[in-house]
Amino acid sequence: MKTEPIVILSQREIEKMRQAGSLAARLLEHLEPMVQPGVTTLQLNDEAERWTQAHGAKSAPLGYKGFPKSICTSVNEVVCHGIPNARQVLKEGDIINIDVTPIVDGYHGDTSKTFIVGTGSPKTQKLVEVTRECLYLGIKEVKPGAKIGDIGAAIQEYAEAQGFSVVRDFVGHGIRNIFHTAPDIPHYGTRGKGKSLRAGMVFTIEPMINEGTHEVEVLSDGWTAVTRDRQLSAQFEHTIVVTDDGVEILTEIK
Repeated sequence: MKTEPIVILSQREIEKMRQAGSLAARLLEHLEPMVQPGVTTLQLNDEAERWTQAHGAKSAPLGYKGFPKSICTSVNEVVCHGIPNARQVLKEGDIINIDVTPIVDGYHGDTSKTFIVGTGSPKTQKLVEVTRECLYLGIKEVKPGAKIGDIGAAIQEYAEAQGFSVVRDFVGHGIRNIFHTAPDIPHYGTRGKGKSLRAGMVFTIEPMINEGTHEVEVLSDGWTAVTRDRQLSAQFEHTIVVTDDGVEILTEIK
């Protein structure tokens, strides 16, 4: 739990976050055609790094607390923080979450999306569609005066009604010229609970939705989080800013 104060960003800082968010969205769009059977997660990583550098930005994950790569690639039962490698080859029917965070002029644009490799089973397609809907249901709750618990409650209610579970061990977070800061944004919770949202707050909403149990474990590499029952997990993420009358998504193609 982050205990530092929540920072309200200035209009100048929010504009910098827009620029970083726009680049992050374009990077995911650039990588999408590469998500094909036979492609390795290292190839995705290396292209992301090349493209990021070509656009004058830096990859925030690279070296962050020792993380060895430029993006996170989380395949099938991997919930988050999967490390790209040359031996991991995408196969027909896999799902992969690609999580990117370029730094532009010191500010972070953080977004992720789960892709189906080729054609997934109906159950796989449902998991991915429900997870994407969870993200947008959470975003829909954001406005001045709403509570952080409203976001998590909306996500949890929908995910569980669809027969899935919500990961508790990883949450959304405040973000600016710092990668992870206050407030924490759980993807489960109770309406009316938690801190009040105020215009100028910037944070990520990034629900991780599991096919089976919500429980996860971290592998011996210290990063890769997997579902305890090894069933599938999907995730979608946007960085948003609370506006005077609602919310703006900073990591969408505009």
